[in-house]
Amino acid sequence: SSRHSERMTSFNSGTLAAGSIEKGVYRVRGDARINGAPAREGMDLKSGDTVTTASGAQIVFVINRDAFLMRANSHLEVGSGAADVFRIVTGALLSVYQPGKPKALHAQTATIGIRGTGIYVESAADRTYACTCYGEAELVPLHDPAARETVRTRHHDQPRYIMASGAPQRIMPAPVVNHTDAEVVMLESLVGRNVPFNPESYKTH
Repeated sequence: SSRHSERMTSFNSGTLAAGSIEKGVYRVRGDARINGAPAREGMDLKSGDTVTTASGAQIVFVINRDAFLMRANSHLEVGSGAADVFRIVTGALLSVYQPGKPKALHAQTATIGIRGTGIYVESAADRTYACTCYGEAELVPLHDPAARETVRTRHHDQPRYIMASGAPQRIMPAPVVNHTDAEVVMLESLVGRNVPFNPESYKTH
């Protein structure tokens, strides 16, 4: 559609056919690596792989029907043996997941159970930031699993901090920061899906 083409043009010089599915690395900016080797567009990603980005770098990639945008100074491990477990060791990851297939995203202070969701996570030693952009996610504090919270959102409704041990409150409300609707729309388009909110008026957060 023309709308699809217009929104894609801001991300690359060409456009994607509506409904097409990308595979592997879609875009690389700066020093991004897969298993220590420089990442290149078109490279495949699979279970057991490690993705890292240096300062100023960014990488966009697809694994099966899930799509990811990893920001600078980040380290992601794709679960060995099954690509339905991801570990964001440090840094920031925006990702969208195929509905109906449970996934798990591990951060430094939390495990996030995903049920067909768009989610933005920043992983640090003192806290994990998690914005469930839409869909459902279960936020489980690593040091206090009983304090878990299930979040259901339509449009960035309930961002959360999941704190490390020692914090008086394990899960706290947070603002919407550091990710945009346009980025989420782009990721979903790579796997042939549309976002469940109205993308006509992008909000920049």
